[in-house]
Amino acid sequence: MASAAVHVGIVAIPEAGLATLSGIFDVLNSLAWLDGHEGLPAGPTFQVELLGEAADPVPLASGVTLPLHGAAPGRSCDIVIVPSLFVRGTGWKGGRYPDLARWIVERHRAGATICSACSGLFLIAETGLFDGVEATVHWPYARMFGAQYPAVRVHPDRALVVSGQRGELISSGASTSWHDLVLYLIGREAGPAAARAVCKAFALQRHVDGLAPFIVFDPPREHGDAVVAACQAWLDGHASVAFPVREMVARSGLSERGFSRRFQAATGHPPLDYVQRLRVEQAKRRLERTDDPIEQVAWAVGYEDPSAFRRLFARIAGISPGHYRRQFGHPGGTDRG
Repeated sequence: MASAAVHVGIVAIPEAGLATLSGIFDVLNSLAWLDGHEGLPAGPTFQVELLGEAADPVPLASGVTLPLHGAAPGRSCDIVIVPSLFVRGTGWKGGRYPDLARWIVERHRAGATICSACSGLFLIAETGLFDGVEATVHWPYARMFGAQYPAVRVHPDRALVVSGQRGELISSGASTSWHDLVLYLIGREAGPAAARAVCKAFALQRHVDGLAPFIVFDPPREHGDAVVAACQAWLDGHASVAFPVREMVARSGLSERGFSRRFQAATGHPPLDYVQRLRVEQAKRRLERTDDPIEQVAWAVGYEDPSAFRRLFARIAGISPGHYRRQFGHPGGTDRG
C-alpha cells in the first residue's frame, strides 16, 4: 500500500520567477507519473500545490500570470518552499506579505520543513526562523542579504545547507541549485533510489563541487574610502606585478599595518587575499576564452610556480584550473568575438 503523500506548498508571490518555481513543481509531482520506474515507490509521494497570500492568480516577475491552488494561510503543509525571487538593487522590502510570514512560522511550529531556493531566503528571513543558523543564498545577493539579515550565517559557495534542530530549515543556493534541493527532499521522503531515478529521468545536476566555481569576485567599491578605491583601480590593471601589496602600501602613503586595516575595513578582504582572488578571477577569464596552457595562464596573472597557482586556484574556485576550463571554457577554444 502506498504511503500517505507529503503535502508541499510552493509559495507564489509577484517577485517569484517562473523557472525555479515550475521546475520544483514539475519534478516533485513527477513521482506520480514516473510510478513503476526503478527505485520509485508505488503511488504519489508528494502532493504539490502553488499557494499565495490570497487565492487569486499571481502575476510573476517573469511576466506570466500563474493560477494558484489556493491561499497559503489555513493550508496544512508538511513542506513549505519559497522559490527564487527577483530582488532589486535597493534590497528586499520586508513586511509586504504579513499573512505569508505568519503562516510560515505557524507551519514551522507545527513541524513542517521550511525551504528556500536561491533568493527565496529573503522572504523567510523576515520570520527570524533562520536567525543564528547557517544557510545559503544566490551569490550575487549575498552582500545585500547579509546587510539586511546579519543574524543569518550565509554561505553562498554552498549549493545546499540543511540546518535547524530537526534538519527542518533547508536552503539552496544559486538558481539551478533547486536541483540539489528537490533531490534531497525526494531522497529524504521517498528514499535514495527514488532520488536517483528522478535525477536520471530529468538529467538533473547535483552541484557536487559546491558553487564556488560559479562565483565572480566582485568586491565592494562604493565604500567611501578614496585611498582604497584608488588602490583597487590600480590593482585592476596591475595585479600580476611582483609584490602588488607592497606597491599599494607605497601608493597609499600609509604604514603597512594602517593600510592593511583600512583596506580590509573597506573591502572585507586583507590585501593579499584580495590580490589572490583578483588574480584567480583574471585566470578564470583566460581559461574561459583561450586555449593557453595552464602554465602560461599562471604566469600571465602573476605566478611563476604553476603548482602553487593550481593549489591557490583550487582553494578559491573549488576546482582545479583544468576542471574549470572543461566546465566553462568556450566550446571552440579561443573566443571568436
